[in-house]
Amino acid sequence: MIYDIRHVTTYSYETQVSFARCSLRLEPISGDGQQLISHSVDIRPKPAERTARRDFFGTLTDSVLIEAAHRSLRIDSRSRVSVARQPPTRDAASPPWESVRDHAFEGLSLDAASPVGYVFASALVPVLRPATAYASASFLPGGGILAGASDLMRRIRSDFKYDPKATVISTPLRDVFEKRHGVCQDFAHVMIAGLRGLGLPAAYVSGYLRTIPPPGQPRLQGADATHAWVSVWCGSELGWVGFDPTNDLMVANDHIILAIGRDFADVSPVDGVIVGARKQKLSVAVDVLPVE
Repeated sequence: MIYDIRHVTTYSYETQVSFARCSLRLEPISGDGQQLISHSVDIRPKPAERTARRDFFGTLTDSVLIEAAHRSLRIDSRSRVSVARQPPTRDAASPPWESVRDHAFEGLSLDAASPVGYVFASALVPVLRPATAYASASFLPGGGILAGASDLMRRIRSDFKYDPKATVISTPLRDVFEKRHGVCQDFAHVMIAGLRGLGLPAAYVSGYLRTIPPPGQPRLQGADATHAWVSVWCGSELGWVGFDPTNDLMVANDHIILAIGRDFADVSPVDGVIVGARKQKLSVAVDVLPVE
């Protein structure tokens, strides 16, 4: 499947901004079942400086400096990506989760692909005893890692309510877990916290999810949005497998990966600092269109 993706981020400011420095992580990755065909980003106002680098996780990060005074900032990212994945089924044979846990700690590498780097607490995902206890109900002694992760994903989809007004990025994970309300990034963080509490490697994935309208209804432009899910290390043979707790889906060809990290703080599509405005309004529009 080939997709054309347009991701437009617009900041509107109450007063004039005299200076802005932004970090952009908007180029989809090549790897993990997908291939980047093309990518471009148009920024208005035009940056005075723009440099690109690969971060520790392999994500292309654009550092942008804007010195022109402005009341709005528009970042228009366009990509074409080919996706071809064959994820394992939920009931496929897989090693016992305890052996996966033990194997993860035996690794000799500390690079970005090493599972041990995704076992410990991170900035936005502390290891919480309630989350660990919640996850443990899905991981019976000797149970397969795929079955356990699939059951945990299913339970989060059932027990947590999608509510865009319930949280912001700074809402502590403990509050999300107690209220059982949030959005995709919250559900991904909850699942990661539970898995890490059991000693299982889990990474945060940001990207896009193709949405399919009901039968007979036209697809709405801008109806898609940035999305988040979880990648779980399932042993050396299966490797990393994607789980989408917001929708109770195994990650397949409708998911397009932007970036992978320990939590949202590692993969935020756009972040940075501005000088001169106290209030801002953010709007994001995403289109994910299959190429016929």
